[in-house]
Amino acid sequence: MPADSAAPNWPVISIADANAALAGPGSPLELADAEINGVQMKIYANAPPTIRSILELANETWPQRDYLVYENERVTFRALMLAVQHLAAAMRDTYGIGKGDRVAVIMRNYPQWPVAFLAASSLGAIATPMNSWWTGEELEYGLSFAGVKLAVVDGQIYERVRDQMKNLPDLKHVIIARDKGEEHADPRVSSLESVIGDAHAWAGLDDIGLPDVELLPEDEATIMYTSGTTGKPKGALATHRAVISNMFNSFTCQSRMLLRRGEAIPEPDPNVQRATLLAIPFFHATGAFAILIPSLLRGDKIVSMYKWDAGEALPIIQNERITAVGGVPAIAWQLLEHPERDLYDLSSIEAISYGGAPSAPELVSTIKKRFPDAAPGNGWGMTETCATATLNIGEDYVNRPSSAGAPPGAVELKICDPDGNPMPEGEVGELWCKGPMNCKRYWNRPEATAETFRNGWVVTGDLARLDDEGFLYLVDRAKDMLIRGGENIYCIEVESALYDHPAIMDAAVVGIPHKVLGEEVGAVVQLKPGKTATQDELRAHLSGLLASFKVPVEIQFQDEPLPRNANGKILKPDLRARFTPRA
Repeated sequence: MPADSAAPNWPVISIADANAALAGPGSPLELADAEINGVQMKIYANAPPTIRSILELANETWPQRDYLVYENERVTFRALMLAVQHLAAAMRDTYGIGKGDRVAVIMRNYPQWPVAFLAASSLGAIATPMNSWWTGEELEYGLSFAGVKLAVVDGQIYERVRDQMKNLPDLKHVIIARDKGEEHADPRVSSLESVIGDAHAWAGLDDIGLPDVELLPEDEATIMYTSGTTGKPKGALATHRAVISNMFNSFTCQSRMLLRRGEAIPEPDPNVQRATLLAIPFFHATGAFAILIPSLLRGDKIVSMYKWDAGEALPIIQNERITAVGGVPAIAWQLLEHPERDLYDLSSIEAISYGGAPSAPELVSTIKKRFPDAAPGNGWGMTETCATATLNIGEDYVNRPSSAGAPPGAVELKICDPDGNPMPEGEVGELWCKGPMNCKRYWNRPEATAETFRNGWVVTGDLARLDDEGFLYLVDRAKDMLIRGGENIYCIEVESALYDHPAIMDAAVVGIPHKVLGEEVGAVVQLKPGKTATQDELRAHLSGLLASFKVPVEIQFQDEPLPRNANGKILKPDLRARFTPRA
């Protein structure tokens, strides 16, 4: 147990005992034994059964609260429900969508995104979000592979996919959101505004109720395409139970933080509304499953931006009284280091959380210094686990800043060797994860399904270790590990050492091909505003922390943030291409 605890007498309860207390009878987070698709596991006994039931509960509980804010558009929970009702009815009656049909949602983080997603989910269709950064050819692949029958897109996406529509016979209809009123020659194309009007009009729609359809927790709810930076993305198929269990994992970890402090878990205050600044896409598992749906259940407000910009975010945080920000570590750093940060009132922030990429241990101490009352958080999850599997928050994170947290009671983790055999505590191997939040399978990919989904476990491809209390420490992606002359080099170890230098804002380590050694270590870094560093200085810094063979032979600098895909993962193939192979 770390000695430098952040609070007197902390922790007052162990991880195991806190998990047990939260899982006990009568708890909102109570666990029960169940058999799901032939696999025994723990499930959340009191979780809402479906995404639709969460929408109905939110509409009943706080209809007049703002739920979605985008620039000058403000949408209440009631207005959202009315828009969803009308779009779901049109999907059924006009567009012929039924249970199990795939409905794609492809657009920026506009208010129309949640309406389309929730309309499909409430109808029993399989909502299939896609990356709004994809090219026309990539969109064609995603639409074709999932057999999408209806796509709800914005104008930019339509321009990209229009020429591909001739190759998509299964795509019967395309609805354009935020359409400019242009006539469309293709009879398959129509305007979302012709069905529900613009966001300002939704509150005035008639209450027609949601379509009558039976939905169960094990019904298929979403296909989320994986965000791999190489190869064709795979469609991870999730049930309603899986999507909802992910957020109950988060709730458990957040409540566990309070128990570890010796505090009671407070009852929700109906007069207090929290607000999240959405800095990641809705189409990412984190955006949809860890922010959109939990905010619906809790009555939180979501404020979205057309494109993330830390300078533009500062006045939004002040004016909308944002309580939670985050995404990937680079977003947190950009806020913390922005030169105009002190010009704005950011005192409303209660939580700064992130995941999806390695983070420097220095980040948590910087958050606590600049926002002493905010709870920093980091977690681990993946598309195949519907986002959150573990969450490290509060004092646990302060004391274990390089950990992604201990799992809640519903989640099992194990470290395995290449043959799938469990490894001893503390040793590095491949992370396997089991729980009710795991996806069911990959869509139409039986071989990949057999490789990744094994008797309820997800074989993650992450190299990791577990400590004596079950805290997870990610080491690297198995496929990204470098091998220099037979020596394994974990990129995350070198990146963490780079982050220890006070001038480093962002860093990525890649392999440089070498004729004799196979690979050598290369790095690309972004410096913090106003900071300077040289390659020799950084190499000297690393030499004091790492074995010599792990020190990069070449370090490149850039002023702009490192290239990332829409989900925040660094595009390492792009960075590798910058380096010249060495003899």
